[in-house]
Amino acid sequence: MKSFRFIHTGDIHLDSPLKGLSGQQGAAAERIRTATRVALDNLVSQAIEDEVDFVVIAGDLYDGDWRDYQTGLYFVKQMGRLAQAKIPVFLLHGNHDAESQITRKLTLPPNVSVFPARKAETFRLPHFNVALHGQSFRQRDITDNLVPAYPSPITGYFNIGVLHTGLGGMPGHANYAPCAIDDLINKGYDYWALAHVHQAAVLHERPHVVFCGNLQGRHIRESGPKGASLVTVEDGEVQEISPLHVDCVRWIHLPVPVVQCSAIADAVDRVRQAIEEAVEREAQGRLLACRIELTGQTGLHSELLGSADHLLAEAKAAALGLGEEVAWIERLVVATASPEAAAARKDALGDLQRIIESAGSDAELQAQLAAELGDLVRKLPHHIRADTDDAVLKAAIDGNIASLIAYGGAYLSARLTAEKV
Repeated sequence: MKSFRFIHTGDIHLDSPLKGLSGQQGAAAERIRTATRVALDNLVSQAIEDEVDFVVIAGDLYDGDWRDYQTGLYFVKQMGRLAQAKIPVFLLHGNHDAESQITRKLTLPPNVSVFPARKAETFRLPHFNVALHGQSFRQRDITDNLVPAYPSPITGYFNIGVLHTGLGGMPGHANYAPCAIDDLINKGYDYWALAHVHQAAVLHERPHVVFCGNLQGRHIRESGPKGASLVTVEDGEVQEISPLHVDCVRWIHLPVPVVQCSAIADAVDRVRQAIEEAVEREAQGRLLACRIELTGQTGLHSELLGSADHLLAEAKAAALGLGEEVAWIERLVVATASPEAAAARKDALGDLQRIIESAGSDAELQAQLAAELGDLVRKLPHHIRADTDDAVLKAAIDGNIASLIAYGGAYLSARLTAEKV
């Protein structure tokens, strides 16, 4: 069996309207508006540069019905680039671009094969002994398990199952085309190219069951690097799955501890420093879209709340001072707490607050804090532990004691109380 490489992508949501841009002007806002197109362009360029053998798109190419034909024409243009490079594409439609959702149609280049919605179908690449099996969504709300009706694996071929699925109910995603991971493992395929869940993950190896994640983050809940998977197969076995980060805008939640600030100007300096450090550390040449969150227990709590508009303007000024398309501020949230409110707590969270305050650099107290946090985190509902984008809760879950001390226990207490733990 020959060696080959392919790109597994999905959840492109081409021309998806991005949140938080109402009334926003300037180069950064325009970059965010066109981010899904740029990410697809980057992916196609990477496929051509890497000379991949084929591309799999596992659903939600579009975000819904087109406003006009420009969305479809842009996709055709990109597929034309792949056609010139002799790279075939296998396209499956998911819940957002189901057959019933898209009313306008365009003829696609001959290198694009579309899985039908009526029943699962197999496409073969005999040169590589590859068989791809898949079924597009006929309507948005597919509630049946599609896997049992997928064709049996073809002997002597590397079998790829392409499926858009909620996989039994992943956090934060509607459970379309539900199935159990055992259904996939027992089907006999070598690789399952999944989409719908926007966080990339390898759920099983040999056979490989893989969510590629979405191509471009579109809001703060889709933070961090985004892209597709480059899969290398040798002698019928998956040898490597490498991330292809093709996003052009990267979303980041940026906590700014203000515990030691004695004036608003100090908080402004902290915000400015945090933005600069995040750009250097996280952006990697991309526009960094930031949500700033002021954290910690501070006597400035009331003053910070009253100065929220000024602080947001200062954050935007700090971002613009780095260049026109370097950083963009989505929001600034004042999530601090007053010392008086924190000290008044008499429950377990109040005890935790006092432990954090007293821990400092004391190794014994830090160990005690770690034990307390371990007990507390185990009480968190699974969906909070698995899907949180809150920096402080992540620090608690990861056992990052130094970060928790820096953030301040009062903020942690407030967030956990809000989650009704």
